[in-house]
Amino acid sequence: MSICSNVLRIREGIASACAKAGRPEQDVSLVAVSKSRTAEEINEVVSAGVLDIGESYAQELMGKIGHINSEARMHFIGRLQSNKARQVVGRAVLLQSVDRLSLAQEISRLAQARDLVQPILLQVGFGEASKGGVSFAQTNELACQIAALPAVKLIGLMSIPPISADISRLISGFERLYHQFVDIMHRKYDNTDIHVLSMGMSSDYREAIACGSTMIRVGTALFG
Repeated sequence: MSICSNVLRIREGIASACAKAGRPEQDVSLVAVSKSRTAEEINEVVSAGVLDIGESYAQELMGKIGHINSEARMHFIGRLQSNKARQVVGRAVLLQSVDRLSLAQEISRLAQARDLVQPILLQVGFGEASKGGVSFAQTNELACQIAALPAVKLIGLMSIPPISADISRLISGFERLYHQFVDIMHRKYDNTDIHVLSMGMSSDYREAIACGSTMIRVGTALFG
């Protein structure tokens, strides 16, 4: 199937999942995961109406950004090393994978030097170390510490579940993350605007939407 056809199919899947959950389709935004994809493929997705593009590697983002349709909104969704933060701060509209205070501090330092405020998500782990993420137990404390930084704005949470997770574990993790998201939202930390819950990918976005996701990240189902 073509990329355009895949976009329509995913949009229909989002609409169906939202309808089952009693939510408006507009509640959920779609990020195209473009790791290892060419600029031409990304531009095809953008032309099909998917403007949010998620890159996993700083070097790939930098190499593609000048060749991608200017309408695209670049997100950084991979594990970010502090020494690579300078490549993505101010170039990505959202850094989704912030999982430690030292990284948030470096992002804030760079953003302040560039006279901007960088929106970020706090990545919460499902318990698999290779995927990264702060533990559920530490999430509130880290959110509070990040809220005190001058040039970042925490706008929500993100998670990447283990590929091997069965459906019951997935749903349990999604539900737990949603409750954490609501809890942090209600705490109303200064300098935050909690409204994004980024969870769900090609194989599990329907379950994520049922559990309250507001942003899904889809690669294989879009690009093939």
